Amino acid sequence: MLARFGYFLRETLTSLRRNLSMSIAGVLTVAVSLVLFGGMILGSDWANHGNARWKGGVRLEAFMNVSATQDQIDGVNAALKSYSNVKSYKFLTKQDALAQFKIFFANQPSLVNNVDAAALPVSFRVAPTKAEFTNQIANELERLPGVDKVNTPGKALDRKLRQTKRAQQLLIVLSIVLLASSTILILNTIRLATFARRREIEVMKLVGASNWFVRVPFMAEGFLQGMLGAVLAVPALLAVRYLLEHTFAVQGNYLTNSDVVFASVVVLLIGSLIGVAASALGLRRFLDV
Repeated sequence: MLARFGYFLRETLTSLRRNLSMSIAGVLTVAVSLVLFGGMILGSDWANHGNARWKGGVRLEAFMNVSATQDQIDGVNAALKSYSNVKSYKFLTKQDALAQFKIFFANQPSLVNNVDAAALPVSFRVAPTKAEFTNQIANELERLPGVDKVNTPGKALDRKLRQTKRAQQLLIVLSIVLLASSTILILNTIRLATFARRREIEVMKLVGASNWFVRVPFMAEGFLQGMLGAVLAVPALLAVRYLLEHTFAVQGNYLTNSDVVFASVVVLLIGSLIGVAASALGLRRFLDV
């Protein structure tokens, strides 16, 4: 068993050295395409976290004055209960506001450390029965005592969502094109390697070697190229995270460690699958003896 493994390893490394330039090109193309694909996943998570407050039907948020009295808060609460066009609402305390503030401004620790719960207002997150009632409810709430302002997503949120979707679609198209290119590069590398050894493969088949015995070193070569490209892409995803959270810092948009881990795992899986699939395709015509 060990002898067979040693043979497969030697053949794989030998084939990589023989086609070094093609192998490097394939690895780099896989890396670039997976950075785009993984970046698309992170960008989607980054934008979705920023839009989280508006999900689940929430259309507006009413902020009370920081110094609002309990009677004023109770008055808004009673008004929301009486509105027939309000499906549901949620009251957020000052502690809730502080927790949200820490998430929204996680990339600005100096600001977070200088703000306490007392400096933040309580608020109500409101979901109307229909989206058309959003502005009507907002106008009614703004007239109530103690209400500082009412935020609605309106056209700004719609525009943001459309822009995010277009950016995701563009990244998906670019990723598919580059992934296809990298697959073709790996496929051609495997074909060159098998063509150079076609006489040896014919002899091996004639003396009884199975297709899998012949196939394994070449598939391992493709797997290594895809995996190396994916490994190179993972650190680049950390740079994408920094770029999104600092260079393009937007209030409420953030990424968690689990988001980055998920994107990295997807990238590693796709990289390995590309290599194996490309090598399997490249070998088909050379195994018929």
